[in-house]
Amino acid sequence: MTYSTPCQSSVSQLTAHQKSLHQCHRCAAMTGPVVTGEPVISPVLLVGQAPGEKEGSVGRPFAWTAGKTLFKWFQSIGLSETQFRHSVYMSAVCSCFPGKKAKGGDRVPSTVEIETCNEWLTKEIDLLQPQLILPVGKLAISQFIAVQKLTHTIGRIHPIELHYGSCDLIPLPHPSGASTWHRTDPGIGLLQQALSLIEQHQAWKYLRK
Repeated sequence: MTYSTPCQSSVSQLTAHQKSLHQCHRCAAMTGPVVTGEPVISPVLLVGQAPGEKEGSVGRPFAWTAGKTLFKWFQSIGLSETQFRHSVYMSAVCSCFPGKKAKGGDRVPSTVEIETCNEWLTKEIDLLQPQLILPVGKLAISQFIAVQKLTHTIGRIHPIELHYGSCDLIPLPHPSGASTWHRTDPGIGLLQQALSLIEQHQAWKYLRK
């Protein structure tokens, strides 16, 4: 498959979209500000779960501990963190920090919050028409395909149909330091399979030109 350089109008549309998104205050229980990646037109779309407590202060997704792990994964298949941020559009199921649970840990966004923010994600997919989507973590993966166990999901390409045509989904586990899934068997091997599939994908090869 051949990819071409995006026209400036597409970049302008995505920039305008992000400007509107940053003004969103629909979910009262969410803690702003809205966090987005760079407005880059790309054949690859990364979808995280939601920004953490500290991402809002620096204004970019995956800016702390989990991000260090995530970008080590991508470094191993040819893109540094800087290259990745400049060439892959980074979105999320929810674009604001959900807040903390009463007993610690980040709160899982409610169904209503997910549905509300899905309008923004859907618009991004409409603008980008990605050929490869990388959902990170079970919540993000479940927005596209049914998830029972990560062992049945990670390490595979999942072709999906979107309104503009076919797209490949290659799910990744969440790189949280609290999770042992990606650091123990069989997670280690399945993660490496997933990264290998990403590296071999034509959309990823396009980014490395």
